[in-house]
Amino acid sequence: MTVTPVFSKTIAIPQSVIDENGHVNNVAYVQWMQDIAIEHYTAIGGIGPTQHVGATWVARSHLIEYLLPAFANEQIEIRTWIENYRRVRSLRKYEFVRKADGQLLVKGETDWVFVDAQTGSPRAIPEEVIQIFQATNPT
Repeated sequence: MTVTPVFSKTIAIPQSVIDENGHVNNVAYVQWMQDIAIEHYTAIGGIGPTQHVGATWVARSHLIEYLLPAFANEQIEIRTWIENYRRVRSLRKYEFVRKADGQLLVKGETDWVFVDAQTGSPRAIPEEVIQIFQATNPT
């Protein structure tokens, strides 16, 4: 099933993420992807039901495509959405857009796996979480 409503926030790029090439280090994007995924999941009410069933999400893979550089003090909008979910997995997508000119800087995705918090074994996404995903896409 596909879930598409977009969650976004704007940040100012701190000097601390600028690398020796003078632009945002690639590792910063991975951190921002994780951070906004957690913020979004919290905002839609996913944390409580996930903890209630003794589970968590772990990243299986990240795919990032760097299109344009970003620099210190620029404002960028980070967008994320749950593209789809399957029995034990969910694909989340991301975009990083420079606010000044609307340019798409980076796009990416993370394949998340729903796992038992004690054993780390994949487990089926429970109905409570599926309902949250479906509620974010009222089509």
